Amino acid sequence: MSFKKVSVSELRVNPFTAFAKDWALVSAGTPEENNTMTIGWGAMGTVWGKSAVTVYIRESRYTKRFVDAQDAFAVCFFDPSFNEKLGYLGSVSGRDEDKVAKAGLTPAVCDGALYYEEASLVFICRKLSATVLNEFLDPSIDPGIYADKDYHTMYIGEVTAVLVK
Repeated sequence: MSFKKVSVSELRVNPFTAFAKDWALVSAGTPEENNTMTIGWGAMGTVWGKSAVTVYIRESRYTKRFVDAQDAFAVCFFDPSFNEKLGYLGSVSGRDEDKVAKAGLTPAVCDGALYYEEASLVFICRKLSATVLNEFLDPSIDPGIYADKDYHTMYIGEVTAVLVK
């Protein structure tokens, strides 16, 4: 089944369950060299007058180097039959093996962002901002989530395309 481009206004996605319950992959690179990671944190909405998706990637994650090197990234959602693969992709590093190939994903590119043909919904995002999160108003966050000081970078991306099956 092929993708169709739709407007963000046509979507009926619950951002509270899309990330936390259903998970997604954040992906970047080229078809020849790429990486992805499973994410359970994210946001969708409007910022700076633009439709945007926000994702969070720790400094230690291999995928971060691919997102940093590109002007765009993709956020890919899958139907529930991919849950086992998403679990695998979130627990194995692309530094150690070609986890994308092992998971049976097929890289493709749209608007400079790498995504996977097996996804059911894809947000193509142009990077607008990258901010290291290391100052917190709630004093429980830093020692609770970041005891090892492996802080997340928050990437805000303008949605340049939405692909649905």
